[in-house]
Amino acid sequence: MDSRNHVEIKEELKKAAALASVKYIRDGMTLGLGTGSTAYYLIQEVGAMVRAGRTLQAAVTSEATEKLAVSLGIPIIRPEAGIKVDLAIDGVDEIDDSFCAVKGGGGALLREKVVARRAEQVIWIMDESKLVKRLGTFPFPAEVLPFGSAWAAEAVKELGGTSVCRQRDGRPFVTDNGNWILDISFSENIDFLTAAKAVRGIPGVLETGLFDKFCDRIIVGTKEGVRERRNPFKTSGNSEMHGAKAE
Repeated sequence: MDSRNHVEIKEELKKAAALASVKYIRDGMTLGLGTGSTAYYLIQEVGAMVRAGRTLQAAVTSEATEKLAVSLGIPIIRPEAGIKVDLAIDGVDEIDDSFCAVKGGGGALLREKVVARRAEQVIWIMDESKLVKRLGTFPFPAEVLPFGSAWAAEAVKELGGTSVCRQRDGRPFVTDNGNWILDISFSENIDFLTAAKAVRGIPGVLETGLFDKFCDRIIVGTKEGVRERRNPFKTSGNSEMHGAKAE
């Protein structure tokens, strides 16, 4: 009988998924490094690769990731014209069978989307709890301007959702871009994808945590081992991915 508690097991599964993604990293790559508890294990490993002599650089998705990466000796680049990201690796908050994901639990959704959109290849890493049949288990985040955020919340209500302004220490959580986060819930009888895309059109909403078919592959840590799946809905670039046999 496994004597480890649920949290310990979950962390082990996250770490296993993160370490499995490292085989796709090639010398000379520009990486997109994600934000969050699963990406943490990846960044640690990338730092070890750099210290071992690998030539890598990274575009980071948050100030927290940048601080960690710099402490590990990973060279950081700024998003400038002409620079491409060879491979972005990040976690998700939930993902369904059609490879539509929700991200943003760490508040870095806007920068995560900027980096992922620029990447030639995208891998989402996760533990098995992130796999869902229907999106909406995790609150759906939207980054909003503080100015007019209450009006944006009213517009969400008109779409059939409810929202709360994310808090930290009794004050609105502030993103690295100086904005706020609305955490949105939709009832089960609402088409999640349609409603989530409509939120993006609300004035004052800068970006949402909907990542619809962004990734080329997912890597999942499960109690039975690490599983990988290519995204059948996104064909570009998959032929360049090498490594363990995917499901």
